[in-house]
Amino acid sequence: MSILAIVISLLLLMFLAYRGISVLLLAPLMASLAVLLSGDAAFLLPIYTDTFMSALGNYVIQFFPLFLLGALFGQLMADSGAAQSIANGIVKKLGTHHVVLTVVMACAILTYGGVSLFVVAFAIYPISRELFRSANVPKRLIPASIALGAFTFTMTALPGTPAIQNAIPIPYFETNSFAAPGLGIIAGLIMLGLGTFYLQSRVKKAAQNGEGYGQHTEREADANEEEVPTTSMPLWLALIPIIMVIGLNALFTYGIFPAIDLSFISEEFENVSPSGQSGLWAILIALLSASAWLMITRWNHWQDLKATVNKGCFGSLLPIFNTASEVGYGAVIASMAGFAIIRDTVLTAYPNNPLISEAMAMSVLAGITGSSSGGLSIALETLGSEYLAMAQEAGINPELMHRVATLAAGGMDTLPHSGAVITLLAICGLTHRQSYGNVAMVTIALPVFALISVITLGTLFGSF
Repeated sequence: MSILAIVISLLLLMFLAYRGISVLLLAPLMASLAVLLSGDAAFLLPIYTDTFMSALGNYVIQFFPLFLLGALFGQLMADSGAAQSIANGIVKKLGTHHVVLTVVMACAILTYGGVSLFVVAFAIYPISRELFRSANVPKRLIPASIALGAFTFTMTALPGTPAIQNAIPIPYFETNSFAAPGLGIIAGLIMLGLGTFYLQSRVKKAAQNGEGYGQHTEREADANEEEVPTTSMPLWLALIPIIMVIGLNALFTYGIFPAIDLSFISEEFENVSPSGQSGLWAILIALLSASAWLMITRWNHWQDLKATVNKGCFGSLLPIFNTASEVGYGAVIASMAGFAIIRDTVLTAYPNNPLISEAMAMSVLAGITGSSSGGLSIALETLGSEYLAMAQEAGINPELMHRVATLAAGGMDTLPHSGAVITLLAICGLTHRQSYGNVAMVTIALPVFALISVITLGTLFGSF
């Protein structure tokens, strides 16, 4: 009965999330439903106050600084005009003859530099719209182009990316954001290369069929659309904060922290492991430094710096609590008897290859929650220690486990009920029927192929 209760609550969570109901409400309600259906109604309130809220609180404590600084940096990049300058610079370099590649690269540079994927989608869509219209390329391909650049290889594959998905495994595997760099680059090239090739083939087919931009009214002249920043910035200057995020992250990860004896921290704070936290600290320092640089160097150009800072900080609250609520839901499910059966089934499915077992767990939970960060957090919170032990027993480098975890979470996270997909389509003024097939190809099919490639190479040659 416990397993049935879990399945029913998960299906309802997916369906109601697809219908647009906030996960802030859905997560505790569906967790409560699972408890009631399993016959543990007497423990409902203590499970909510102790299990659900403890897991939610612990996640916020651990990752809120990253969400906060990431959202702040993204808002500073958008309002300073830096994001717009980078996008315009790429347009000038590549021209309108390669509109898909132009949009993909603009999104990739911004997200790899630490700008939130939602900020990128809002900033790049107006540019994409004009590019696709001028080149007479179907508008229905814009969401897939943005998704390829913002939701795939820069989020889960490329070493050093400050995306939350790449930071979540750090404390569980005691790794850093540059884990398995060679395999990450290979996975990134697979997604970028095949994704661009696929979308270009769709462009050619549309041209052969005589299909142009199309007749659209939604988000073509939307009065609510955010205005393009009036401030301007040279391209080289706009790239500096992006370079700072990547460079400082690498400097602290491989240079400064390894050269310092941090054992005194553990002596003062018993629950803090420098080896498990330094990778996260490096990202925080990089984002904070780049944000400070933007505020100081553009001091005389801000229209309203206070409003920008407040908007960025407030913008971090919904994403962190959405994800934390999903983690709380996962903690409740993990405490139920039926989950032990599911967990043992997943762990023993491929006992000789923890990589496949881990990939299955991350993929399933990311697909269920419609969130790569949510699925990754739930899976590692409940199974992280088991996977680390399995990897050590099998002689697998934790860095490889880290990279497989992020890639797997970024494969099935964009099913139709995904909040990111729903938001992206809303930004572009398109429907699932018009654009989801191409989005699914570049955000599900190709990332899964890249994941399989990395598991194969990692099994044969180990982490590199």
